[in-house]
Amino acid sequence: MKTRPPQLTRQTMLILSILMGNAEPLAGSKIANLSGLASGTLYPILIRLEEAGWIKSKWESPEETAPKPRRRLYSVTGIGVQRARAEAAEWKPLVKAFV
Repeated sequence: MKTRPPQLTRQTMLILSILMGNAEPLAGSKIANLSGLASGTLYPILIRLEEAGWIKSKWESPEETAPKPRRRLYSVTGIGVQRARAEAAEWKPLVKAFV
């Protein structure tokens, strides 16, 4: 289900950059560790990004995780990469003003 584009906060861009920097899908716990974001911040952002079609998720297969519980794995979509790069390009002139 695709909805309106997500609000692109610093945290949202951080999550996108983490996902774009990894070839393999990442579990939410790994994204939390890499980003330093609490679950109450992280998971709502992941939900919004997925609803917008910028990321996708899937459950690990039981064979991959036995005997541990399955994890939800997240990866960025092609449209997510395109949109994140376009947004970063728009932010670049603004960021330069602060340096």
